[in-house]
Amino acid sequence: MEAQKLELLAPAKDLESGKAAINHGADAVYIGASAFGARKAAGNKVSDIEALAKYAHIYNARVYVTLNTILFEDELEQARKLAIALWDAGIDALIIQDMAFMEMDLPPVPLFASTQTHNFSPEKVLFLEKAGFQRVILARELSLEQIAAIRQQTTVPLEFFVHGALCVCFSGQCYLSQAFWDRSANRGDCAQPCRLPYKLFDNNGKLVIENKHLLSLKDLNNSNHISELINAGISSFKIEGRLKDISYIKNISSFYRGIIDSILEGKPNYAKASSGKPFISFEPNPERSFNRGFTDHFIIHKNAKKASLDTPKSKGQYIGKVVGFDGQSFSIDTKEILRPGDGLCFFTASGILSGFNINRVEGNKVFPNNIIFELKEGSEIFRNADLAFDKLLASHAGNRLIALNISLSFSNEGLLANATDEDGQQESLFMACSGQLANKPENYLENLKLQFSKRGTLPFDIKNVEITGDPLWFYPLSGLNALRRDLLEKLLDKRVNS
Repeated sequence: MEAQKLELLAPAKDLESGKAAINHGADAVYIGASAFGARKAAGNKVSDIEALAKYAHIYNARVYVTLNTILFEDELEQARKLAIALWDAGIDALIIQDMAFMEMDLPPVPLFASTQTHNFSPEKVLFLEKAGFQRVILARELSLEQIAAIRQQTTVPLEFFVHGALCVCFSGQCYLSQAFWDRSANRGDCAQPCRLPYKLFDNNGKLVIENKHLLSLKDLNNSNHISELINAGISSFKIEGRLKDISYIKNISSFYRGIIDSILEGKPNYAKASSGKPFISFEPNPERSFNRGFTDHFIIHKNAKKASLDTPKSKGQYIGKVVGFDGQSFSIDTKEILRPGDGLCFFTASGILSGFNINRVEGNKVFPNNIIFELKEGSEIFRNADLAFDKLLASHAGNRLIALNISLSFSNEGLLANATDEDGQQESLFMACSGQLANKPENYLENLKLQFSKRGTLPFDIKNVEITGDPLWFYPLSGLNALRRDLLEKLLDKRVNS
């Protein structure tokens, strides 16, 4: 029985972010096109999406494009032409909301039902499956039990958000922005009214709460429930954030890659959905990227605390508590290393988020760049600007490599070089005999292994170089390097175009 593939799906604001997501472990990315995406500010040219698809396919990773707004009648032909252009560019699927796509004359591009279609029940998902959708993206508001019930009554692959921003309204059912400002979320133009401050009055008109962010939710973090989601029937684990910066993409993608890989080690019936292994030089941590605090939403506890009432801004990573304050500096009980320039914040007694930068640090004593009068002993301190971590992420290109074995076989005719990658794809090149035997066979064999263990800038991790046969023809270093380079480039080209 073939192992079921588990997919880590990351957002891509643009070509650069998409490549970063793949380099840091994503099995697939989703990206907006030039129009009809639910994030109007995250549109991309078809040529950039084509470049991303070519890059992704090196690793058998996939690219999905969001055409997930509601369409007007006079936009149907434009949307159809864009869908065709995207398919020709090499994308793997379209994420859609408007059912007009089901009636269009399109190439055989797979269609995924966006969470904007509010996929919340077995009946709805079964309808979409029978209609021809090849994947359904479930509503964020479901519990594990509800997901399992959907899985039991359907066979279509299921995708589910596991991390990122949350809307206060049910998926695809929010009309608040449209009602307030004539900016429809279902047209990619949400003005985010849920992040604004509001006043709350009781039935008698008495003011109960003033200037609190009553509709603002914490960010989703289901990293502790991935195994349970797998058991419930989810096969694609989605990170929200097509408007997030590239450092966020690197950090969060790496974090979930590690979690899923750890789970896969103990589940032989499941497999990774793409090829290659990312090599990173930092410890991923979601708390060190933008976050409003975390919730697992409805997945386990429907009454879990979900709101971020005091602020819609990022409070970042909890650092520790103030244990002393003299008006000019404060002492903090923390195990974290603090540096000049870091941004710290805390909530005042009235619940307002107040922030400052570090001027200097002496032991556990912090000198802020301005006097913080409302800071007091016991105040909880968060770091929402971590300069060292941000600098590390900004400079981290990511290095995702595909495992590869090389065999060198000598014969009377010459040398046959073969490369076989982790997916079983292979290429061979032959070099005619040189007419000259190696003078020092042992040294020559060591040199052959050394030269063919090099990958240059190509995305391969050469695990083994096996040398067999005779006579042991001597070839100059330049010829061996050219043979290795041509062999690996030939295999890379095969991966891109297969």
